[in-house]
Amino acid sequence: MAKFIHAMIRVIDEDRSVNFYRNAFGLEVADRFDFDDFTLIYLRNGEADFEVELTVNKGRTEPYVPGDGYGHMAFCVDDLDAEHARFDAAGYSPRKIVEFKRDGVLMARFFFVQDPDGYQIELLQRHGRYR
Repeated sequence: MAKFIHAMIRVIDEDRSVNFYRNAFGLEVADRFDFDDFTLIYLRNGEADFEVELTVNKGRTEPYVPGDGYGHMAFCVDDLDAEHARFDAAGYSPRKIVEFKRDGVLMARFFFVQDPDGYQIELLQRHGRYR
């Protein structure tokens, strides 16, 4: 069974956004991963494992306009290959499976699929922080 694990939004100012989610919803930084071109900040609280993933694209100064900033919902599954085959057989046209590494170590294995309204949904192999 799939488990809903995070929703991602792009933000301009990390501190302002982290403070808002902390103050408004009691979410704290669970993990932070800094890359050359972007930073991922995972926020959650003790009420649930579900997280808000903030993505800060370095160098971006203009605010995102709703509809302009790319976002997605994410689910993790036990067998990514089987789910990819199932989505393909169902005619959902899943994108290829991607392996995302950090410092040479597998961080995530995933693919995206688009829903009928054009929303992107990420399916991740249950691994590491994706549980």
